[in-house]
Amino acid sequence: MLISAADIIPKDMPAEVKCKFDAYPLQVQSILLDLRCIIMQLAREQAITKVQETLKWGQPSYLAQGGSTIRIDWSAKTPNQFRVYFICSTLLVETFKEIYPNTFCYEGNRALVFQIEKQIPQKALEHCLAMSLNYHQIKHLPLLGN
Repeated sequence: MLISAADIIPKDMPAEVKCKFDAYPLQVQSILLDLRCIIMQLAREQAITKVQETLKWGQPSYLAQGGSTIRIDWSAKTPNQFRVYFICSTLLVETFKEIYPNTFCYEGNRALVFQIEKQIPQKALEHCLAMSLNYHQIKHLPLLGN
């Protein structure tokens, strides 16, 4: 039985975000939907009651009150990679580099780059996403509280 995008995309997703996910290849859809699920689950675990899901710069984006925007995307220009983006004017990626110098592939001070076929270091990524979800409460702490 073939799986279609309609079978895996959550019903509560905003229409413009759903359209973006519909446009991804099925394998990429699955990976990015898993990332979305991790973000939403982390927010619930941290008692963040509302995460705004929208498109920013044409990318699925997630923002919690008191947090910094997280964007996720894939591009046909680099078909074997996907990225998790953070606002480059924050200390987030610089802090990730301090805490996880050899865990991630970094793109400047704005993104974590992942290979489609490689396993994601999930615990480390969850830690980074949690810092972003709480950024404005922890930005004044050394290494963002770590």
